[in-house]
Amino acid sequence: MTVVALSGGVVGAKLALGLSRVLPAGELLVVCNTGDDFEHLGLCISPDIDTVMYTLAGVANPELGWGRGDETWSFMETLDALGGETWFRLGDRDLAVHVERTRRLRAGETLSAVTADLCARLGIVPRVLPMSDDPVRTRVRTEEGWIEFQDYFVRRRCEPVVHEVAFHGAATACAQPDFLAALASPRTTAVVICPSNPFISIEPILAVPGVRAALAECAAPVVAVSPIIGGRAVKGPTAKMMAELGMPPSAGGVARRYDDLIDGYVCDFADMDQVAGIDAKVTLGQTMMTTLADREALARTVLGAARVLRR
Repeated sequence: MTVVALSGGVVGAKLALGLSRVLPAGELLVVCNTGDDFEHLGLCISPDIDTVMYTLAGVANPELGWGRGDETWSFMETLDALGGETWFRLGDRDLAVHVERTRRLRAGETLSAVTADLCARLGIVPRVLPMSDDPVRTRVRTEEGWIEFQDYFVRRRCEPVVHEVAFHGAATACAQPDFLAALASPRTTAVVICPSNPFISIEPILAVPGVRAALAECAAPVVAVSPIIGGRAVKGPTAKMMAELGMPPSAGGVARRYDDLIDGYVCDFADMDQVAGIDAKVTLGQTMMTTLADREALARTVLGAARVLRR
């Protein structure tokens, strides 16, 4: 049996970890957003894949949620002394992953193959896939024009007002074949949309041709988890972007964004007042994942919601 989880970075990775701990070994397939990917200092960097990978391997920075917890920073300190670009921080151990990924991609391997091998070497049991092996790049339109996503997210710290989001390359990209096969498989018991930013973490996945149709035709229930609690984002610019793009920054607003895709929706007890306006079957629970126990509990809640829908 298989549970397919669509994930962005930090918060999505937390639920992916919870799912990996409550599901039997080998039953979880995590499909990662690659719209955040970019080339920096000549290296191919996949932030969401790496966050999911480090989280599942148990080596993620417990305070930041991204990067490695056992990190050193000699490379960045030396680069800074030489006058190089340091706005996107790369730890020494993290740097090794980017160097090896870049070498193998330029040698002709796919991002899927490289990711699978890195996960195996880190002892990760769940399968981790990119949404596509073709490049898709998220861009945001601000008063200053179009900005590359990492420039907006990291260098500019999400300060510019966003008027539009686009996914360059998505229209000609091919969805990862194993991802589509899992959605079509009768062995798939649930599809989980993790509590990641709908605009910049989930919608790049949905923008790849064939993904929306495959989700619509999937026999397994699709259950989304709200990234908003009490009108605020669990992490990152989700609420800010929703307001700037004309959507109410609420659990109900996210549910309506996914309205044509989901069968079930999990939101926090704090958003009980949103339930009446949501068409999907709603399950209330604690969606803030502060501890490992919280991640496992939310995973059980999500899987329970999927079981009810299967009946």
